[in-house]
Amino acid sequence: MSPGSAMVAEIPWLWAGLSAYMIATLVSMWGVSPRYAGMPIIQHKTHEYIVLGCLALGVLLLATAIGARWVRIGHGPWISLFELLMSQLCSLGLIFTLLYWRLPGFRPSAVIVLPIMWVLGSWVLTLEPTASHFPATYYNIWKWSHVGLGKLFLALLLAGVGLAGVMILRTTRLGQSWFRSMPSDQVVDRLAWRFMMLALVFDSLMLIAGAVWAQDAWGRYWAWDSLETSAFLTWLFLAIGLHVRLTYKVPHWVSGVIIIGIFCMAFATYFGAPYISPAAHKGMV
Repeated sequence: MSPGSAMVAEIPWLWAGLSAYMIATLVSMWGVSPRYAGMPIIQHKTHEYIVLGCLALGVLLLATAIGARWVRIGHGPWISLFELLMSQLCSLGLIFTLLYWRLPGFRPSAVIVLPIMWVLGSWVLTLEPTASHFPATYYNIWKWSHVGLGKLFLALLLAGVGLAGVMILRTTRLGQSWFRSMPSDQVVDRLAWRFMMLALVFDSLMLIAGAVWAQDAWGRYWAWDSLETSAFLTWLFLAIGLHVRLTYKVPHWVSGVIIIGIFCMAFATYFGAPYISPAAHKGMV
């Protein structure tokens, strides 16, 4: 960002939210360190409460950044890549915070999930917060259903990636030390694929809602443009991954690699395809 960006209303809130995420990341890493293992159980709980509090604070601050931008530009900040990344950081953080709160055994996977979110955080800080144009086609309930379902889909994939990373890293001595407090790989694998099953449901609903919106916006349900093709391939890859997992007995680390591969495809669909497509279908809020 240029020096002039510091005067933009949402930037201080964005930095504050990302700082809260950074504190959560560092504390979660401290919590899995071998030196921390010998401390009393009450201190283990304290570090988890700090992570949870920082995540919740980060979500609140990023929501405030979104609100400040909304007021500044006169419409919802959902169009440009800057806005997309800021929005996703907020929604991914919200859903991960809820999972972190409700699933105690899942919490050490934060050391994998939060650095991935910081890829988005570092990226958004390199972009200019210039105002965007709000297309008339976005005034549509199906558009926002499409968006909401997509956010749930990506967040569930990210949760699965956290558990996939646990299974892969546990093939090393360091990983076994880091994730010593988590359930067995069998339990972790089962939970990870439950997230993936839910992701497939929301992905399917997202594609259906998007097709209905496309009919209203452009007079066609599907056109196989770059984004639609990539989205379909992501759905197909996810369905094949679930089929392989349910049909064959694969090692847990291989299961983790499959999940990460699916997430990489989804990541490219969300943050790559919309911005190289020559078609009218641009951006994914």
